[in-house]
Amino acid sequence: MGRKLNHGWSFRPVNMRSDPNRLNFVIEARDGVARAGTIQTSHGPIETPTFIPLATKGSVRGLDVDEVAALGYQLILGNTYHLFVNPGPERIAAAGDLHGFMNWDRALITDSGGFQVFSLAHGGVANEVKGSGRSGDHGSEVELTEEGARFRSPRDGRELFLSPEVSMQVQAALGADIALAFDECTPFHADRDYTARSTERTHRWLDRCVAWHDEHGPAGQALFGIVQGGTHEDLRVESAEYIAAAAVDGIAIGGTLGRDKEEMHGVLAMTAPLLPEEPAKHLLGIGEVDDLLGGIALGLDVFDCVVPTRLARHGVALAPSPGTRWRLDLRKARWVGDRNPLVDGCPCSACTRHTRDYISYLSRAEELTAVRLIVLHNLTYMRELTTHARRAIQEQRFAAYRAAIMDGATPWEAGARGS
Repeated sequence: MGRKLNHGWSFRPVNMRSDPNRLNFVIEARDGVARAGTIQTSHGPIETPTFIPLATKGSVRGLDVDEVAALGYQLILGNTYHLFVNPGPERIAAAGDLHGFMNWDRALITDSGGFQVFSLAHGGVANEVKGSGRSGDHGSEVELTEEGARFRSPRDGRELFLSPEVSMQVQAALGADIALAFDECTPFHADRDYTARSTERTHRWLDRCVAWHDEHGPAGQALFGIVQGGTHEDLRVESAEYIAAAAVDGIAIGGTLGRDKEEMHGVLAMTAPLLPEEPAKHLLGIGEVDDLLGGIALGLDVFDCVVPTRLARHGVALAPSPGTRWRLDLRKARWVGDRNPLVDGCPCSACTRHTRDYISYLSRAEELTAVRLIVLHNLTYMRELTTHARRAIQEQRFAAYRAAIMDGATPWEAGARGS
């Protein structure tokens, strides 16, 4: 008999894998629903909760892998779609795998390519946010069928094909410690009927991913399933049930989470309690300061987002300013002559060695050094945020820590208040 939820739906029994040679997750401390733990992988431990820097094309923007490791990161994310398009899995496999290709000796997670299929089919992230993407079974850029997605390379126009099996093959060649099942990510403006059909297809694709991975997956590679269902509660329930009953090593929450933060928070608050307690839980594509803390409060463990590195490209540093979404726009003229660091007390080299005036000048002059310095700062800020969140959970004071951050404290200030 499946377990009952308050909603009245009944879940099938959980069928999570428990092979410690692939992945082992231990919850070491709890503070309410929030938890601190460690994920053991074949390339070392990952202390949670944690933020994952994106190495989209085999590089964390502007940084060498040794610098990423020196910041304290134990896990980075490679983008299956982009690495499939260029340089291709064969070239990467010839270097051993993505670890060898980029000389990264810590843990690696790869997405499935499904989100990029969604972007091709529905008009991209910008259109998703604006609600102006194309609707229907596929857009003009991709042919999406039960078998998979056929599209033309944006690099050279050649026809490419991604399916559950191909996605698994590519992620095997990349040598990811954690691979994600191939899914379709629908936009929030897709109607319920299409979202339901898409979610059911994602479940069928999951079965194919599991089957391929069981037969051909690299030793030590874990597989995470992805909960879909859009903003519809009954579809999220069905999807959570299906993923929990599949033979996967962990669970990710994916798909559209709504048209704004309020709706996103509602979808997450509805989805997170549906997931079984034991596995590691990954929230895909969400990494704003407040959203990350909200996810931790819901019992989620791992977060990835392009925001810290994308902001750096535009001269924006993360800073304790909730009213401006934790953003410090260094391209504004107000920072001319400002001798203060980006953020007082920040341990990054951008803050300990340089001033707002200098970094603002570099950014406005579009010097690459500015991007590099701000990436160092932003990833330090995110690492400090999760490191102190972990400690706060261990010390049973996460709610106070979160409240202090929301009131404008830095992670190190908020972390010190309970010490």
